[in-house]
Amino acid sequence: MYWIDPEKCTGCEVCIDLCPVEAISMTGENAVIDEETCTECGSCVEECVSEAIVEK
Repeated sequence: MYWIDPEKCTGCEVCIDLCPVEAISMTGENAVIDEETCTECGSCVEECVSEAIVEK
């Protein structure tokens, strides 16, 4: 399962547009992943410029 580190997330929202199952949304200034919806495809991990998305 993937997790977004709030200390590294810049809130750029790139991952939101990349997620094919719409499992990522914004909460305040950071993105969060809905664990129930995430299919662990890795699309967001590859494109995160701040390296905020990590395996849990």
